[in-house]
Amino acid sequence: MKQFKSICLLLALLTLPLAAQAGEHQEGEELNIPEIVLHHLADAYEWHIVRDISLPLPIIIRSETTGQWHFCTEHSLPEGFFFNEEAHGKIYERLADGTAVRPIDLSITRNVLQIWIVVAVLLVVFLSCARWYKKHDKTDNAPKGFVGAMELLVMMINDDVIKSSIGEKHYRKYAPYLLTVFFFIFFTNLLGLLPIFPGGSNVTGNINVTFFLAVCTFLAINLFGNREYWKEIFWPDVPLFLKAIPIMPAIELFGVFTKPFALMIRLFANMMAGHAMILAFTCVIFLGWTLGPVMGTGLNIFSAIMLLFMNALELLVAFVQAYVFTMLSAVFIGLAHKEHHGS
Repeated sequence: MKQFKSICLLLALLTLPLAAQAGEHQEGEELNIPEIVLHHLADAYEWHIVRDISLPLPIIIRSETTGQWHFCTEHSLPEGFFFNEEAHGKIYERLADGTAVRPIDLSITRNVLQIWIVVAVLLVVFLSCARWYKKHDKTDNAPKGFVGAMELLVMMINDDVIKSSIGEKHYRKYAPYLLTVFFFIFFTNLLGLLPIFPGGSNVTGNINVTFFLAVCTFLAINLFGNREYWKEIFWPDVPLFLKAIPIMPAIELFGVFTKPFALMIRLFANMMAGHAMILAFTCVIFLGWTLGPVMGTGLNIFSAIMLLFMNALELLVAFVQAYVFTMLSAVFIGLAHKEHHGS
């Protein structure tokens, strides 16, 4: 019972910064839930901490007019540059003829910084595990505690997912990539559940990030696919008239692109939806007070319960989405290494 109360208290505390963000929009203006949700999900040039406290991030942009690079923050934009709210707050440049164009933007945004933080965390985790194995012989007892948990997780993904999906003959050369993808997505999802720095960024809910991961899997599938894989695409084992039209080769070639596209959309949609639901229920708490004390109290209690449930559910989703992306990637890579079954 004490453990359950502790978990509930922790989840409640984690939602307080989100509640503060929603509360800021209620002072002097009507609460706009869609605007708050979209603002929280979008990338930004600063890391909002609480109320008026934020961490400005370096902005690196190149002027289309002069060709000069500018290094600044969002509070010191050069003349001619502005934030375009219609383009989710991205930086645009106003040209001499009045048109607005998107300059070359290499800024360290919130999502970029979150990715670097995840990389740093992964380096610390795995270098710590490697240090333990370096100090202990193979004859020593199995590791315990955190190192033992990491070994269990690595062996589960390597043996039950990668090896079983790709096959014992080819899995070793893909294991480093797939294990990296799994732990990157998993740790990114976990940090994304923390609404305070250094977490809270919606990295895997960003279509650009999931697109890059899907492209990496696409290259792993098609650059190293064997002869049987390409034969199944351009000359499948179907009646000759289907090859001559050609219906089946077109369908198979279309499938080459739909597989990574499905990976991209699945991860993006699930993670974005989870973040949106948590923030929406937080905003409903403040919306409830405008409905009167009786109805507002009931709505707020319901929202608080749903917040606890969604936070607990997102902990599971953080692992499941990393697992599913890795598993499907391994399955698709395994299909690119079909063995010849000729008579």
